[in-house]
Amino acid sequence: MGHRGRAGWVLCAALLATPVAHAGLFDDEEARKAILEIRTRITQNDEAAKARAAELAATNAQLSEQVQTLRRSILDLNNAIESMRAELARLRGADEQLVRDVTELQKRQKDITQGIDDRIRKIEPQKVSLDGAEFSVEPEEKRLYEEAMATLKAGEYDKAAVALVAFQRRYPASGYNDSARFWLGNAYYGKRDYKESVAAFRAFVTASPHHPRAPEALLALANSQVEMKDGRNARKTIDELMKNYPKSEAAQAGKERLASIK
Repeated sequence: MGHRGRAGWVLCAALLATPVAHAGLFDDEEARKAILEIRTRITQNDEAAKARAAELAATNAQLSEQVQTLRRSILDLNNAIESMRAELARLRGADEQLVRDVTELQKRQKDITQGIDDRIRKIEPQKVSLDGAEFSVEPEEKRLYEEAMATLKAGEYDKAAVALVAFQRRYPASGYNDSARFWLGNAYYGKRDYKESVAAFRAFVTASPHHPRAPEALLALANSQVEMKDGRNARKTIDELMKNYPKSEAAQAGKERLASIK
């Protein structure tokens, strides 16, 4: 092949290759555009992811701070609850102590009141009823009279006589005196001191002729006179009894007794 033939063949080959080259260039441009688009998307996605991560980080930080704040609030609340429990326990203890104090004060007040009442009773006059009469007596006056009577009932006539005499001297205006005279006569009779018995019964009847025990006193006086072998005066005393107290049981007993008096 000659020189001119080879040149023609090359030219033809170049002409034939030109569309392929253009096609290759076109494909590279599209690829670059696609790659750039993908890179742009990746970059955008990265930026969005970073923004989201930053947002999540900020949210997490905020949540963490809120959690810490909540924890501190819970801790403060627990401390406040413990403090309130301690205060409640203290108040309960104070209430229990207050109850004990009030109870003690009430007891002391009761004791004081009782003491005052006892003292008042020791000095405050009391009303008593005896042999149909009602009168006021001092507590000590009542005590001494009752002690004397207890001694008499026990048969200790000597002590009873001494106690009754002492009582009349200490309380000469006592409402008990009529009774004291009558029982003094009985005390003397019991100790066989008939002379004093006669004197005591006569004093009683003279001082209180309307006393319910006056008829009984005259009969006891007559019995004392009989014991003294004084029959004449004993009969006179019984006559006095039947005359002054004819409806009394003592008068009936005295009438029966007359037959045995010599």
